[in-house]
Amino acid sequence: MTDWDTLRALADEGNEKALDRLAELADERDDTAALNELLDEGCQRAGEHLTRRAAAAKDLLELQRIRDAGYDEAGEILDQLLT
Repeated sequence: MTDWDTLRALADEGNEKALDRLAELADERDDTAALNELLDEGCQRAGEHLTRRAAAAKDLLELQRIRDAGYDEAGEILDQLLT
């Protein structure tokens, strides 16, 4: 397994230091595609977290804002709460 693969496995398990190191490696390699992938994953995780929090609070306005920002799953939960 390469250093990247090892760090990737650790990051997938939630190890934030491994995720930081992946970003550093991608930057050192000038690997824009890898940096974009890490950014997309981070945005996805943030969307999931915010949606779970808003759904637990039944905060319809927050769910609408998250949906409008492009996280479709928030819209699905919003629809469920409204029906």
